[in-house]
Amino acid sequence: MSQHRRRQSKKQDGPGQVAIVGIHPVRVVLGQARVSEVWIREGASEHRLRDLTAIAKSQGVHVIDVSSRDFDDAVSGDMNHQGVMALTEPRDMEPENALPVLLDGIENPLVLVLDGVTDPHNFGACLRSAEAFGAVCVVVPKDNTAPLNQAARKTSSGASELIPVVKVTNLARCLRGLQQDGFWVVGAAGESTVGLDQASHSGPMALVMGSEGAGLRRLTREVCDALVAIPMSGHIESLNVSVATGVLLYDLQNRRGALDTSRAYEERV
Repeated sequence: MSQHRRRQSKKQDGPGQVAIVGIHPVRVVLGQARVSEVWIREGASEHRLRDLTAIAKSQGVHVIDVSSRDFDDAVSGDMNHQGVMALTEPRDMEPENALPVLLDGIENPLVLVLDGVTDPHNFGACLRSAEAFGAVCVVVPKDNTAPLNQAARKTSSGASELIPVVKVTNLARCLRGLQQDGFWVVGAAGESTVGLDQASHSGPMALVMGSEGAGLRRLTREVCDALVAIPMSGHIESLNVSVATGVLLYDLQNRRGALDTSRAYEERV
């Protein structure tokens, strides 16, 4: 590791930079060649981080030892940083023609589709759940969608830099194209009496979530192969869209056997 340099936490808020923490997320963004610096927290396990620092140095990325105080000042308290942080250029939304490329070669991919989610905090939380539960990408309409701004990036806890977000001109047309490619399209609708146990699918799937207020638009709803709801036993009749997204993604991927628990447990110890 490089000679220790004392760093100030304000560095991660500099223009054009986003902080990504954790061994696996940092490895992912290093693979995208967008990293300017990697910070190693004082006292972090050199053995666990040896391969990561070797990759960074091979790309000409500065690897900097940072005091525990400065490192902790730069990282939110609820983030499992594992002693490493990368400063990276923010990822932009992808054009519509990137979708086939992102899906190419992926076995039984899951795509999250957000139909009119306009609150940046909800958008960021949905990105966080999508990345956590193994979605290949997130698809949003060109109009009437939240921007990928600072609020969304912060709420996503780094997921905005890890999972591609594809902006499409016509959402219904995009969903029909996915269906032609073998995707089973499931929309979330509170009035449905069908649960994921009846609508799950082992092949390629798209989960479509509607807007915070009105839910799915009519054209989007008509394209869906099935509409599902989350069964609830309490007095509350509905969930925030980002919460519902997390619940459905977990349930769906668990039924499909797509959750890699071995990696999750290994990287949190």
